[in-house]
Amino acid sequence: MIAFFCTSKRMIEHLNGKLTTITPAFAVIDCGGVGYGVSISLQTFEKIKSQQQLKLLIHMVVREDAHILFGFAEETERVLFRLLISVQGIGPNTARMMLSSLTASELQNAIMTGNLALLKSVKGVGPKTAQRLLIELQDKMKTGGTEHTATFRAAGAQVEEALTALTMLGFTKNDSEKALLKIINTGSTFTVEELVKQALKTL
Repeated sequence: MIAFFCTSKRMIEHLNGKLTTITPAFAVIDCGGVGYGVSISLQTFEKIKSQQQLKLLIHMVVREDAHILFGFAEETERVLFRLLISVQGIGPNTARMMLSSLTASELQNAIMTGNLALLKSVKGVGPKTAQRLLIELQDKMKTGGTEHTATFRAAGAQVEEALTALTMLGFTKNDSEKALLKIINTGSTFTVEELVKQALKTL
């Protein structure tokens, strides 16, 4: 079963099916008889290599000559991937290389602590690109980004659904996360509809 989100940037959200082919950089997921080729990082490979049935989170890159699927075992890795490719000079393949060379935690810590040497150690990442990463992503990661991901997962599927609804309404993910975090931190329990309504009051 494939979930489709009809937005200009995101069409396939995840693939749920049988793993038929797996290498450290590529996987094929059979969904209802259709095999989807997905580019993966080494850390995703390590997490899914022994699975038969699985759900793989997807980021789709649309080019003139191809539609390329990048797959992730965990949302934290996909969030990092999207942050990386938002930086000028870092394409999807470089981002995947970074996530293959470093774990999500190592990469996040390197950016947040300004570890330029570790970032430059990744093949394809030069001094200028590493510096640009720090300039553009440090504040994002400290005020939102990946720090919110674990909190949202812990809060449950209702918050994830509310976040999806808000982003589909046109609000940025970062602003939506901040609004929902304020609601979560009150300690009260809300339905998806209530979460969206409360968030809309502050957005």
